[in-house]
Amino acid sequence: MPNPSERFTELLTEEEWDDLAALGRHRTYRKGQVIFREGQPGGTVLAIRSGVVKISVVTPTGRDILLAVKEAGSLVGELAAIDGRPRSATATALDAVGAVALPDHAFNDFLDRHPRMAVRLLRTLAAQIREAATRTADRDTGDTTSRVARRLVSLAERYGEYNGPVVEVNLPITQEDLAGWVGATREATSRSLGRLRDLGCLKTGRQRIVLLDVPALRGLATPA
Repeated sequence: MPNPSERFTELLTEEEWDDLAALGRHRTYRKGQVIFREGQPGGTVLAIRSGVVKISVVTPTGRDILLAVKEAGSLVGELAAIDGRPRSATATALDAVGAVALPDHAFNDFLDRHPRMAVRLLRTLAAQIREAATRTADRDTGDTTSRVARRLVSLAERYGEYNGPVVEVNLPITQEDLAGWVGATREATSRSLGRLRDLGCLKTGRQRIVLLDVPALRGLATPA
C-alpha cells in the first residue's frame, strides 16, 4: 500500500499523464491565495505541478487547523469530485503554485478509463485517513513541547534538507500553522519553540526552521 506522501501524478505513465493534462487547463496561484474554501461547492480537481498547498479547516471557535500539505504530484479537491459534496477543507497556496485544473466530470471520466489509477487513488486516500487518525492521537499525547518536537521530526523526515547533522525544513509554514498541527495555542507553541531553541535543538526565522539536533528532538518527542 502506498504511504500518504506518495504523489498521485508521479504514479502515472507518460501516456496517462498526457491524457489527464489534456482534460484540464493550466492555472497559477500566488503565495497566500485561497484556492477554494471549506463548504464551497466542488467543481474542479487540481493536479499540482509546482509549489505547495496547505489544506486546513476552521474550528467552531475560529481556529485554523492545518490538516496536510500537498506538493507537486499531489491532487487537491478530489474528495468533492468523488462524492459530489461541498469542499471538506480550505486549500491555500503556501508559495507560488502551478497546477492543471480538471472539471470534476473529466477527472471521474479519467478514472473510469484508467481503473489502475482509481484503485491507486483509493489506496492513497485510505493511507491519508490512517495518517489523519495518527495525527489526531498525537495531538492528545504528551505536553506541547513533546508534540512540537514530534511534528518537527516528522517534517524533517519528509521535507528536510540535510547538511550533515543540520536539517533545514523546506516548508513555508507559520507558527500558527504549527500550532494548529499539534493542537496547541500559538502562544504555547511559541514557548515550546523557545524552549527547544534554548536547548540547542533548533533555530528559527520567518517561516524557516533549522533543526540542529534531531536525535535530541526525537528524545523529547517521546512523552515521559
